[in-house]
Amino acid sequence: MGLIPAERIVTWQILRPPKSLLQELLTYDGLTPTISDILDSLGIAGAIPGSVLRPVIPEKKIAGPAITLKYAPERLTPGQSFHEKAKAKLADRDAYALTEPGDVVVIDGGGRGDISAMGGLSTLVAKKYGLAGNVVDCGVRDVGEMRTLDYPVWSRGVTPITGKFRFEALEINGPVVCGGVSVSPGDLVVADDSGVVFVPQKFIKIVLDRAIEALKKEARIIEAIEEGSSMEEIKKILAPEKW
Repeated sequence: MGLIPAERIVTWQILRPPKSLLQELLTYDGLTPTISDILDSLGIAGAIPGSVLRPVIPEKKIAGPAITLKYAPERLTPGQSFHEKAKAKLADRDAYALTEPGDVVVIDGGGRGDISAMGGLSTLVAKKYGLAGNVVDCGVRDVGEMRTLDYPVWSRGVTPITGKFRFEALEINGPVVCGGVSVSPGDLVVADDSGVVFVPQKFIKIVLDRAIEALKKEARIIEAIEEGSSMEEIKKILAPEKW
């Protein structure tokens, strides 16, 4: 849509993990706590609490590669921009144009929960592109429309205040910071009610393999407890100190 100069688009393509692996992951619950523990074991900072980036729609879970969008504060005041009939400098729809179905758009808005970088029209476009969801480190608005469209979004805050003439898009598909975590295009994004985790691209395979293995064991433990198995039988599945 030409909302951002083409030279600010760092890359047009990203590597994406196998969709079959992500689909298998999404059959389980407890995704972000499990992956957070694995990231801890690998010495990687990548988890953000759900109290920081809150889900607009509860009981949603997503997993997909990141398309990134970085914003900075606009230098002019909104009033001056309106007076000069300036062009708005938001670029969410340009970011969507670089996606494939199942991608997650990650927006770095500097943690400004009082200013929106995404609203109802943006949500509709994202939904039409078949995206898995958005993670927005600033505010969003029109949350009623997000819920009606059943489109998963995690955000720093909810606000009526537009980002038009308050934000300027600096870059698409470059490195961003979201919730204090560095995120690059192609990193894996997993989000649920507990929060959001970002997995660096080179660690995606090992993290997903370990996560699925851990989630399978947890599912077996839950089944054993519900069936009234003895503690000795449960210990054989996974040692209690590893729960």
